[in-house]
Amino acid sequence: MAAAHLPDDPLAGWLRTTGTARVLAVSGEISVERDERLVGEEPLEIRACGPGHDPVDVAVTMRTPGAERELAAGFLVSEGLVRPTDLAGARFEAGDPARMAQPENEITVRLAGAFDASRVAERNFVATASCGICGKASIDDIAARCSPLGPGLVVGRSVLIGLPGSMRAAQSVFESTGGLHASALFTPAGELVALHEDVGRHNALDKLIGAMALAGRVPLSGDVLLVSGRVSFEIVQKAAMAGIPILAAVSAPSALAVATAARLNLTLIGFLRADRFNIYTGRERIDLNG
Repeated sequence: MAAAHLPDDPLAGWLRTTGTARVLAVSGEISVERDERLVGEEPLEIRACGPGHDPVDVAVTMRTPGAERELAAGFLVSEGLVRPTDLAGARFEAGDPARMAQPENEITVRLAGAFDASRVAERNFVATASCGICGKASIDDIAARCSPLGPGLVVGRSVLIGLPGSMRAAQSVFESTGGLHASALFTPAGELVALHEDVGRHNALDKLIGAMALAGRVPLSGDVLLVSGRVSFEIVQKAAMAGIPILAAVSAPSALAVATAARLNLTLIGFLRADRFNIYTGRERIDLNG
């Protein structure tokens, strides 16, 4: 039986949102050669500039191609580099073929006013699909840049436990590849507002926040966020920067994520699976009898 292999040129256009590889699938004593769908992954260079200024390099992140405008806008908003009202648009710029797999791998976010480039140097951004953004500011710095999260939103237990099923039903790319994270926004009644997928969980959330920011819907003070992976400090930060009061995840939060959520008055829920979940912070926003 032939060994699994990838195409001779893995950057030759096949590896976009999804691709295909010939693999040898082994299960016990049985092996079968078959085509396997794979999720795409490519770098995206994010830049920003105000009217009449040259673009400033902000970060490079590995992402699943698609929704680049939303990803770039959401990154700038969720990292506190710009306000949602600063956004004026985003467009692709020609990339350098010697270092970029595709020409659509550099995007510039246009702002209504000047961009403070010193914020980029202060934050020392390094982005990857697995670890998110390194060199974070302290929790106190995040709290200073976030608007206070109000106590008004309450979600019932029955709504909460139904969110993972609704998210999975809407994950079109995950169903074909099994390799993507998702971030989904819901109303307090459990109605899906928007969903974005990406190979990086931070990117999926940035795409979601960016889409809402470009639509003029941020802050998202009346919505519930569900993420498919674990909850890190960065995920809590991004949710809080977008004004989201309730963050739920199907996996575990980190200790720093819980501490940050408590500091920012954000409701954090983990291990949301079937009819079970843990409330780590902000219990007052969950109606266990609802």
